[in-house]
Amino acid sequence: MSPPRKETPPVHVLVLGGPNLNTLGSREPAIYGTVTLEEIEAGLAPVAAELGIKLEWYQSNHEGALIDRLQKRVDWAHGALLNAGALTHYGYALVDAVRAFGKPVVEVHLSNVHARESWRRRSVLAGACAGGVYGFGPDAYRVALLALARLLAP
Repeated sequence: MSPPRKETPPVHVLVLGGPNLNTLGSREPAIYGTVTLEEIEAGLAPVAAELGIKLEWYQSNHEGALIDRLQKRVDWAHGALLNAGALTHYGYALVDAVRAFGKPVVEVHLSNVHARESWRRRSVLAGACAGGVYGFGPDAYRVALLALARLLAP
């Protein structure tokens, strides 16, 4: 008789969305597509389940609210995905919060920020994040989650 299988506790990942992500699906569809944030969430759920990851989603148009959530969930989360929207380019307080979080964070962008306006090409968050995924539309979240899962693997 084999010993009982020990169940692995889930990995917890916080998924943070910044300004204007609540308007996905209708906001500049030529750039961001027609998929809503809720549809991205629903599409990522089975991927997370397969990886043994429990996701918690949070979106705010306010930098302080994103910082508050990151700080509030520091003891729960093992890592995070962060689409900071325009805060990517000037959110220095968010950068400090990501550093204080002390766990791997993967920066995510739906569009290829390097193929757009010059001001979008600089991420103040990049140095505080483990890496970044951009330009693959909603699939950027899947790629980012797979990369984070690999970083969090024992």
